Amino acid sequence: MTTSTTARVLGLLELLQGGGTRTVPDLAARLGVDERTVRRYVAHLLDLDIPVDAVRGRYGGYRLAPGYRMPPLMLTDEEALAVLLGLLSGQRGGPGAVSGASAAAGESAAAKVRRVLPVTLRRRLEALLETADFTDRPRPAAPPRAAVLLELAEAVRGQRPVAFAYTDRAGDDSARTVLPYGLVAHSGRWYLTGAGRDGGELRIFRLDRITSVRLLTGSFDVPDGFDPAATVLDHLARTPWTHDVSVRVRATVGHLRDRLPAGIAALSEAGPAGGWDGGSSDGSDDGSGWVHVRIRAERLDWIPPVLAALDRPFVIERPTELRDLVRALARRLGAYADADDQPGQGG
Repeated sequence: MTTSTTARVLGLLELLQGGGTRTVPDLAARLGVDERTVRRYVAHLLDLDIPVDAVRGRYGGYRLAPGYRMPPLMLTDEEALAVLLGLLSGQRGGPGAVSGASAAAGESAAAKVRRVLPVTLRRRLEALLETADFTDRPRPAAPPRAAVLLELAEAVRGQRPVAFAYTDRAGDDSARTVLPYGLVAHSGRWYLTGAGRDGGELRIFRLDRITSVRLLTGSFDVPDGFDPAATVLDHLARTPWTHDVSVRVRATVGHLRDRLPAGIAALSEAGPAGGWDGGSSDGSDDGSGWVHVRIRAERLDWIPPVLAALDRPFVIERPTELRDLVRALARRLGAYADADDQPGQGG
């Protein structure tokens, strides 16, 4: 085949990839050839062991055999870049991280995409990947089983009850029957929101703790206005932890929401903090109100640096030991600032 013929045969394959049955006149018009040439191109595809079915009848034409997984992947440079960066963000972390597949599967898929990229584009992508980094890495977590995620997605879309085996945070196993309302990916983990079979108390389940999902008969209605993501974030913020931290910060909710970890910090408008004159740290009034911040944490050592990074006046309501940790951090920072023996100085 000539170069132009090869390009049109691949173009035909791309059209058939769109699914459904395509008529010969439609294919001819899209490819800019006559109908006889379309049939010849189909013969070329068959010679390459690509199963193209001929559909007879008034609305007949050609289609790919159902279930056929085609090896050719035809992407533009921008599409290939989007796919590869999406896969790598899932491995490295970041706001768009994908956690529904194993690391091995993600690496394998990324390698396959790289192999089919043009040399110039592949070289430029390698340069990007060697120099770029990803922020907001998700915490380490075992991904859910692909079958579990897909089965639950079907149940959510079809509003079908499900039964599954579940292992809670204490390691206890149990059988659950749930009305699945929604799926949420957050900070490297997948969560299922739903209610009991009787539509009672709302529950949140981690998908990596779910096994043996089974669709049940019947259907249900999701409550009006239900927001799965907001429900999961609220649940995570209220989950019992070792420490229940309460702090009032002079700032706006928007300012704090961008700087505090979602899912463990609950924010609400608050009145003036007792014992505080209402001024900002430099003695001026920046117009901000007070926000009540409630944080659930297993450890307290990471909270003082977070509070310092807010650069806003704050009052610690509880626990008392957090005040000691903040004072200790302030003393260390003061000592660092006053140190005379700096690198590159002294004799």
